Amino acid sequence: MRSLPLPLALTARLAPVAVLACAGWVMSSGTDQEPVAKDKTPEKSGTQSESAPSATPEPKTYAGAPAPCDSVAEKTVTSLVPGVKAAGKEIPSTDTASRRTCSWNALKGYDYRWLDVAYEVMDSDAAAEKFYQRRIEEKDGGGAVPGLGDAAYSVVNLTSEDDQKTREGTVVVLADNALVVITYNGSDFETKEAPSTDVINKGAIKAAKEAVAALEKSGS
Repeated sequence: MRSLPLPLALTARLAPVAVLACAGWVMSSGTDQEPVAKDKTPEKSGTQSESAPSATPEPKTYAGAPAPCDSVAEKTVTSLVPGVKAAGKEIPSTDTASRRTCSWNALKGYDYRWLDVAYEVMDSDAAAEKFYQRRIEEKDGGGAVPGLGDAAYSVVNLTSEDDQKTREGTVVVLADNALVVITYNGSDFETKEAPSTDVINKGAIKAAKEAVAALEKSGS
């Protein structure tokens, strides 16, 4: 069997890990006080602080991202990415507490597949929802995926380079203060064609369901 080199765009491809903007919390309290007479004992600071307004951070459902390479069942990985080592490869992150990504890719014969599972954990539900809306606004086409997380969106796109077609599906899931992002693509280097939209979309959604279940388990 003749071997064909992978297109440069695929071999160099690395799923981007979004940079998260974490919302900070500002705590404020009054600082002005009435003058205290010399013959009076000053009140305890504890009494003053009890009457001052305070701000507490919103409780977070998820304190950190689960292990992404353990988030999808081995049989699911090997069915979506034939010929792959099920262990996967975690992509280095500067903040593993909030951002973690695992990647699987393999070429079996002339059939190529790539799967990414990424978790992005934020400081609040509001911050996660804002980032979710921004992510889906960047996509062209696609639609909602009912019954997955608090909200989910799926889109499939076809690209072509040097007559080689690649079809890629992306599923973005909002779950409380976290996002789950699945990227799944494929190409056939013999026919120069790509898997069908249905194959890529169903594969990405299947991985997303398992990844969300792993996230929910980590927060329980």
